[in-house]
Amino acid sequence: MSDSKQSYRTIRRTTSCPECGGTTFIEDYGRGEVVCGECGLVVKENVMNSGPEWRAFTREEKNARSRVGTPTSYSVHDKGLSTVIDRINRDAFGRQLPTSTKIQMLRLRKWQIRSRVHSSIDRNLAQAMAELDRLADKIYVPDTVKEKGALIYRRALDKGLVRGRSISAIVAASLYAACRFTETPRTLRETAEAGLIKKKDVARCYRLLIYELDIKMPIANPIRNIPKIASKVNISEKTQQRAIQVIKIAKKNRAVSGKDPMGMAAAALYIACVLEGERKTQKDLAESAGVTEVTVRNRYRGLREVLGLDV
Repeated sequence: MSDSKQSYRTIRRTTSCPECGGTTFIEDYGRGEVVCGECGLVVKENVMNSGPEWRAFTREEKNARSRVGTPTSYSVHDKGLSTVIDRINRDAFGRQLPTSTKIQMLRLRKWQIRSRVHSSIDRNLAQAMAELDRLADKIYVPDTVKEKGALIYRRALDKGLVRGRSISAIVAASLYAACRFTETPRTLRETAEAGLIKKKDVARCYRLLIYELDIKMPIANPIRNIPKIASKVNISEKTQQRAIQVIKIAKKNRAVSGKDPMGMAAAALYIACVLEGERKTQKDLAESAGVTEVTVRNRYRGLREVLGLDV
C-alpha cells in the first residue's frame, strides 16, 4: 500500500476462490468485504481494517502522525527502549490531575528514573551520552556521525578503556574518530575547544581508541575541506572548483600524502584565488583553516613547484 489510506487493496492468498479457483482477492475497506478479483464472489464479510485510523499523503505526515515512538539510538544511554513518565500532569482528556494523583505520579517518576540508571555502567553512559549530544550540537555534525561516535564510545566502555580516564576526553575522541571515519571535515582543535578540553588530552585518547579498538581510518581528503574554508571568506563557486582541480592534479603527482589536509586545502584555494583574480590573502585563508601562515606558504610553494604553475 501507499502512504495514504486507500478504500481497497489487491492481495494474493495461498487459498483459492471456491467458485473459480482464483488466488487474487480485493479487500474493500468501505464495505468490509473480501472479493475475488476474477469472478467477483464475496469470500468474506464484516472484515475489520487493522490499519491506522488516520490518513497520510507524505512521508513527513506519516512520521508525524505515527504513535509507535522513536527508533532505537546508540546516542541514548538506554538506546531509547525505556518508558518515560512525562511531567505534564494531565489526563487523556487534558484535565489537571488531582493532588493525590500528582504526588503518586511524582513518586513513580522518581523511581522510574532510578530504575533506568541503576548500575555504574548506566550512570557512565548517561553522563557520556549527554556530553556527546552537547558536543555534537556544538560542532554541527549530523546524527549519523553522532551515532557512530556513540558506538565507538560503547566499544571503549566494554573494553575498559574509560576507567581512570576523563569521560569528556573519551567522548571528544570518539566523536573526532567518527568524524575521521565518515570523512566529516572537523579538526581535532575544533573538537577539543568545543569540549573545553586540552587538545593534547583528546589526541592521546584518540590514539588509544585507534590502537585498542583496531579502527582503520581512511586517508584524509583535502577536497572535503575546501567548501568549509571557502564559506568563511566568501570565495565563489568557480574558484572552489578551480581549487578542487589543483588538488586532483597534486594527488596524481603524489604531492598530497603526508600533508595536513586543512593546510593543503587553504593553499589550493589561495592558488585558485590568484588564478581567478579574487583578492584573498594568505592570512585570511590561514585563519579560516585554523593553520598558520607559514603552513599555507609552504604548501603553496610545494604545489607551485609540483604543478609547474607560474603564480
